[in-house]
Amino acid sequence: MLLTMAPKLLSPLFPWLILLTLFLLFLYSSLLPFHPPSPPTPPSNKFPTLPSCNFFKGHWVQDPNRRPMYDETCPFHRNSWNCLRNKRDNMGIINSWKWVPQGCVLHRIDPARFLGRMRNRNIGFVGDSLNENFLVSFLCILRVADAGAKKWKRKGAWRGAYFPKFNVTVGYHRAVLLAKYEWQPKQTAGGDEDGLKGTYRVDVDIPANDWANIADFYDVLVFNTGHWWNSDKFPKESSLTFYRAGKPILPPLDILDGFKVVLENMVPYIQNKVPHKTLKIWRLQSPRHFYGGDWNQNGSCLFNKPLEEQQLDLWFDPSNNGPNKEERLLNRLIEGALQGTNIQLLDLTQPSEFRADAHPAIWLGQKDAVSVWGQDCMHWCLPGVPDTWVDILSELIHVGLELG
Repeated sequence: MLLTMAPKLLSPLFPWLILLTLFLLFLYSSLLPFHPPSPPTPPSNKFPTLPSCNFFKGHWVQDPNRRPMYDETCPFHRNSWNCLRNKRDNMGIINSWKWVPQGCVLHRIDPARFLGRMRNRNIGFVGDSLNENFLVSFLCILRVADAGAKKWKRKGAWRGAYFPKFNVTVGYHRAVLLAKYEWQPKQTAGGDEDGLKGTYRVDVDIPANDWANIADFYDVLVFNTGHWWNSDKFPKESSLTFYRAGKPILPPLDILDGFKVVLENMVPYIQNKVPHKTLKIWRLQSPRHFYGGDWNQNGSCLFNKPLEEQQLDLWFDPSNNGPNKEERLLNRLIEGALQGTNIQLLDLTQPSEFRADAHPAIWLGQKDAVSVWGQDCMHWCLPGVPDTWVDILSELIHVGLELG
């Protein structure tokens, strides 16, 4: 009897039990803290980040155990920069100095590892003789990993090398103004009362033939210009005249304004005509160290150690109007022209400003060179400071190619 009555007794209570359960669940949930929905996780960046290290700021320290990677027998040397062969004083000391960036370590290039990463790729330098100075150091260092490296001079290159073990070519294209320029002798009849011999026509919107058609060949291009933009190279009797779209620019530009206009045209050309995949680098100015006058005024650089940091502004600040003022002045214009582009800056200026001790000076490998040309306080001894440039460039290339 009890078993048949139980369902009848429980049936009216069941809906109330369900309502009570729901009420208790609502009460419990209302007491919990509110957490808004988490935003979707952004996709991870597939590219590595740029290193936080600033390789361009730092100081030099002496390391008595430091040795160059090559010697005077490197077949890619240029005679006037081969300071070992030319018996320059203090070459051991010059090469004992190590560049230490602020807050990090700059590793020396491993030539075999670098060429392995660059396998089947090509690197080009475009610019003046300071980029050639740079190139020679680079070739001599890379040859350590491939003794079968051969001299290479194709695609309009001034010089270069092919490394068969890795199928890598490194070339230099001489283009001192980057823009096309050519000599135009004086056309007017009559005497030479004004002293004018002619002018160099600069087409600011046309690249020099030496590099106009190389963009597809190289995977890395390192540009520079600057050391020819002065009245020593182009005096009044053979000055520069600037053309755009085939017509003279009026009013005529002075040499510094002409430099700005060339930058304004060549930088977009590089951006638009050089393939996007090519790593584009612009090396800022290499400083000169003429003391007591310019190259043609008995300027000298017979120093035994690097400059102190507090001396740098005295030597190089344009406001002091000294013989070495040009590099900082031109750097400002170059940096302004490169803003907003994908061209990477290779700022080797400050590391090099210290090194008044490391130029060929009077040891030029030719008997009468100093009496004709003066001391060389612009180019660098090899081995020497450009070897550190190579260390920094190799880091920039590695990161740049990784970033794509």
